[in-house]
Amino acid sequence: MKTNYSLELININKSFDNSKVVENLNLSIPPGKVTCLLGPSGCGKSTTLRIAAGLEQQDYGKVKINGNLISEPNVCHLPPEKRNIGFMFQDFALFPHLNVKKNIEFGFTNNRYKQYDHFSSDELLKKVGLDGFQKKYPHTLSGGEQQRIALARAISGMPMLMLMDEPFSGLDKRLRDEIRDETIEMLRDQGVAVLIVTHEPEEAMKMADNIALMKNGKIIQQGAPYNIYNKPLNSSVAAFFSDINILNSIVKDGRTDTPFGPFITPGFKEGSYVEIIIRPQHLKIDFDRSGKGPNATVQDGVPARGKVCISRFIGKESIIELKMEKDGSKLKASIPGVFLPDPETPLWLSMRRDRCFVFLKNI
Repeated sequence: MKTNYSLELININKSFDNSKVVENLNLSIPPGKVTCLLGPSGCGKSTTLRIAAGLEQQDYGKVKINGNLISEPNVCHLPPEKRNIGFMFQDFALFPHLNVKKNIEFGFTNNRYKQYDHFSSDELLKKVGLDGFQKKYPHTLSGGEQQRIALARAISGMPMLMLMDEPFSGLDKRLRDEIRDETIEMLRDQGVAVLIVTHEPEEAMKMADNIALMKNGKIIQQGAPYNIYNKPLNSSVAAFFSDINILNSIVKDGRTDTPFGPFITPGFKEGSYVEIIIRPQHLKIDFDRSGKGPNATVQDGVPARGKVCISRFIGKESIIELKMEKDGSKLKASIPGVFLPDPETPLWLSMRRDRCFVFLKNI
């Protein structure tokens, strides 16, 4: 019986020169959904994508498409051109001897429909913002323009599965957002399963139905963007998605001490070293100890005083770094708009305890 997944990677392992690059990786992608393989450079994302494409073969594990086994060492390995997969990689791989129109139309030969009646090459060029480029050749185009042509060619065949390696990285922000949204919408409308590699958390949050976060060749957490952001498994996951403040302490009598007073830590053994994680936007700045600042809440708890080290405006918000009087630790707080207090200005901070994460510290 076939599964309801367009792509399944089952217990995938891959090494190069005795160095393990992908380890015990499991990932399933349903039709019409976008999964982002997210992680820092060198974590194994692109290797995983190449294994799914058939450009690399795993040392161990299985690759299935639509429930059919297409690759397993010593059993079978279907070549890339027979997998009904669309590719979009960083090097573009455009044909230099073909003009833009013919580069795109090459993808029609892999069209999964008997009659291609969804988008012509002209329509695809309009969708990627390059109408009028039909007769140009790849060497006359900028890097961003070549990237958009490669994208149009990849989606021209309307594959059942699309694999994309940082497909929007060469575009400026305004164009990247526009083309990314249009591309993802088009692929979803056609029921295409999409696996995208990116190292940018913000981009993954914007376009993914599911995020698989990789580190050192392993998927360390996966889930919907909201869940993975709000329920990180450890401090490194939390730190990958945003700036964080870390308060280090030791559990005593079921709680731990912080500059903001005692913090209850149920479930941790006596004497455990723990990290309390709080994002800058969840530290509230007050003008005095009464907690009556412009953004204080009843959940903020005991205020703690610090002095401003530096403040800077970064567009939509201001970041203020303070040195806490109690223990000399440095914390960052962010507030919307412009707020630029002078260095050494004393301010009171309150911590949103309902927005904190507590993790066992690795020592």
